[in-house]
Amino acid sequence: MPGTAPSRTTAAPPTSRTPRSAAAARPGLVLATVSVCQLMVTLDASIVNIALPAMGEAIGFADGALPWVVNAYALAFGGLLLLGGRIADLVGHRRAVLCGLALFGLASVLGGFAQTPAQLLAARAGQGVAAAVLAPIGLTLIMVTFADGAARARALGIWSMVTAGGSALGVLLGGVLTDLLDWRWVFFVNAPIVLLGLALAVRSVPAVRPPRTGRPDALGAVLGTGATTVLVYGLMETDHHPWGSARTLGTLAAAVLLGLLFLLWEARYARAPIVRPGVLRARTAWVSSLLVTLLGAGMLVGFYFSSLFLQNVLGYGPLAAGAAFLPFCAGTAAGSMVAGRLTARFGGRATLTGALLLSALGMLWFGALGLDSDYLTGFAGPSLVTSVGVGVCMVANTAMGTSGVDPREAGLVSGLLNAGRQCGGSIGLAVLSTVAVAATRRAATDGDTARAALAAGYDRAFVVTAAVLGAATLLALLLVPPRRAADRTAR
Repeated sequence: MPGTAPSRTTAAPPTSRTPRSAAAARPGLVLATVSVCQLMVTLDASIVNIALPAMGEAIGFADGALPWVVNAYALAFGGLLLLGGRIADLVGHRRAVLCGLALFGLASVLGGFAQTPAQLLAARAGQGVAAAVLAPIGLTLIMVTFADGAARARALGIWSMVTAGGSALGVLLGGVLTDLLDWRWVFFVNAPIVLLGLALAVRSVPAVRPPRTGRPDALGAVLGTGATTVLVYGLMETDHHPWGSARTLGTLAAAVLLGLLFLLWEARYARAPIVRPGVLRARTAWVSSLLVTLLGAGMLVGFYFSSLFLQNVLGYGPLAAGAAFLPFCAGTAAGSMVAGRLTARFGGRATLTGALLLSALGMLWFGALGLDSDYLTGFAGPSLVTSVGVGVCMVANTAMGTSGVDPREAGLVSGLLNAGRQCGGSIGLAVLSTVAVAATRRAATDGDTARAALAAGYDRAFVVTAAVLGAATLLALLLVPPRRAADRTAR
């Protein structure tokens, strides 16, 4: 990690089966391949947000069901990420990239032609499955292609900028496509991106046969995905079933049980576990995973509710709402570019703490949006503040989580980080959707107009999201190792 002492744990030297030497011949093309794949993955996490009202009207989603267009993708993505990271280690990097891209392209085309809510949700889940393979392999290729140090830090900066900026760009592109063409083009647009990714992958990703380490942990994947899915489903259903109801408590208990079975299976019985328990003994790995989970919740919830606020409260059309996110794109890029220098100068703990605090303050500013808010002070201002913090966090946190990692476990670590971000976003959206709905209903009962009630609900979600990011700030201050201890805790 930039600005920290080198780790005392040295990774095992690459062998003929380790893809570092094969990939290093074309590091620029490898980074381009990784960037294209990651752009598509993060783009599709947010590109549907602006198109949600049009989708709901055209296909006929029931009230309260629209968040599942976002969650179907996030659930499959987050639930299968750990297995996706291991698959890349087991079947080879090139095969994983090519299969992931092909599946993503197929699911996108089917989503564009969907005629019913079930078809659309199935296509979104298919995209999530493909993304669960593509996201960890991208970070894995960076870790095995670029040596730990300045070269990897630069590559991680670009990767993190694409990760954070892709979400903002997705909202912008979703608005343009929905307004000028049709909401179905938020799916069809992936076709040329897939073709570009396939062409780059064939030229750059080495076809290296991985060592035989056993079959993927299918039961672990089922248990982990089941726990996440049941948990988010139970949280989302609190809109219709109170927290203390038998159905909600039973669903949450089932999620906890599945989670405990997953941990037991991984620790004692799995021959090739998705999560090797020893990996989480490294402080930087589990702290980074925890922080990215909270940051993922803040990012996804922020994009979701801010896009709805612009359209449902302020009356923006899809194109105007998408263009409103340009400051967020610029802020994310700026934060990603300066993150390495900030970390080198102030250390990881100070950089992460400051960036998370900045993100929390920006989200709190969003909570002041009202019916008469103007764009510059009401939306562009908090967008810049939040996005700069997010951009810095993504780079600094990823660098901390991947420092000193053995290349043979690159897929596992990248899967952990990506899983944390996606699961955090999915759970955060589920919880805060119920918070927003409850606040909206309360305001409507008090006699507020429909628009004012919606604004009250969205504002409450922003404020709670700021509290989540504030908790992440405190955790970073307490748990991230100081500069001098980084080499010891990365072991």
